[in-house]
Amino acid sequence: MRYRLTFIAGLALGYVLGTRAGRERYEQMKKSARQFAQNPAVRNSAESAAQSGREFAGKAYHAVSDKVGEKMPASVVERMRSLRERGQGQGIEDDWGTSNT
Repeated sequence: MRYRLTFIAGLALGYVLGTRAGRERYEQMKKSARQFAQNPAVRNSAESAAQSGREFAGKAYHAVSDKVGEKMPASVVERMRSLRERGQGQGIEDDWGTSNT
């Protein structure tokens, strides 16, 4: 019984100390990730990758719609039409995986 009580006390102490150290490490990683994401070079790269992705998606949509024709789901057709109307030459970002902040 004495060994069991010592083991449980050690386990509890290890848990408390481990969670405290884990929380500090989590906060440190969160701060590093925030600083990385706010770096202007990283933001520019992410924006250019998103823009390239939207261009490729548009090209792929046109290639598929030419082959598929009228069999394209109405929801996809409507979504692409609305995106084309919103962003014609204005450089407006869509809301697929991007945020305005």
